Amino acid sequence: MPIPARSIATGDDQDPVVIYPVPERWQRTYVSIRGRNGEGEEIPLTGLRSGSWPAMVLQPGATGLDMPPYAVHMDESPNLDGATVRGARATARPVMLPIFIYGIDRKTLREFKAKLANALNPRLGYSVLTFIEQDGETRRLKCYYAGGMEGSEAVGSSGFTWISYGIQLTAADPFFYGDTATAANWSFGLDQPLLSSSFLPVTLAKGVASTGTLTVENPGDIEAWPVWEITGPLKRFKFTGPDGTSFGISDQPGGADVIATGRTLTVDCRPGFKTVADDTGQIYFPLLSASPSLWSVPPGTSTAQADLLAGSGRPTVKMTLYPRYLTY
Repeated sequence: MPIPARSIATGDDQDPVVIYPVPERWQRTYVSIRGRNGEGEEIPLTGLRSGSWPAMVLQPGATGLDMPPYAVHMDESPNLDGATVRGARATARPVMLPIFIYGIDRKTLREFKAKLANALNPRLGYSVLTFIEQDGETRRLKCYYAGGMEGSEAVGSSGFTWISYGIQLTAADPFFYGDTATAANWSFGLDQPLLSSSFLPVTLAKGVASTGTLTVENPGDIEAWPVWEITGPLKRFKFTGPDGTSFGISDQPGGADVIATGRTLTVDCRPGFKTVADDTGQIYFPLLSASPSLWSVPPGTSTAQADLLAGSGRPTVKMTLYPRYLTY
């Protein structure tokens, strides 16, 4: 049954003021694809204007561009009703793009088909789907070609100067990324906030332990894993995430600097990377404290803890977040 609704009114009962929503004029979303790990030629899929041709056109009917599929893991008991949920994870995202290609002659059509095939060839790397809205927000999705460009000469599927495909792609990483990472820097007397002044900086003091609470904002839709760049000298450090887990390196024998002056230790917490190495390639994983967790930052505002002891010099710490989004 439909739910009745009425306009919002303000003012007194004798003279109400009715407020009508005004739609904002919004241009069509720009969509393109670029192959060879995002380094190939960009192919616009929504650039057709005023019936101009030849062109590749993304037709209505694309699927897989909003929420990714999720797998919910449950345990069932033979003696209890229902099941117990153990967790949920996003699985690889299938995407289907209905693409129509037509040209002024047969030669143009063949050139377009070759260009698209090269952009989709998974042996040359992943393809990048790009979506740009009128407000300038850009979202990118890395995909691998799975099928759909085999072609058909059936009536209604192709002609002498045109052809249509249902391109099937798979995004192993099911989330969209923007073009802008967010970062914060800390050093002696110099701090730069992450996103806003609500990210409270930690100021290190020479030879003195420094602790502080970091209020971190993640503008994405889901958790994001930070990348830390820690430049010495530091005798020890520990970073504790919003979930209470932590990673760090404790004091070394003889009070030596764990990160020497001029050396930069990169702690990449992102899945698929998970590296702890300095700029010379030296691996620091064996030096991490027991049971380390390269924790993530949840969406929205959260707090983390920092505990550092500077050496004799001017150490710096930089944290970079790459926000992830569920839809474009």
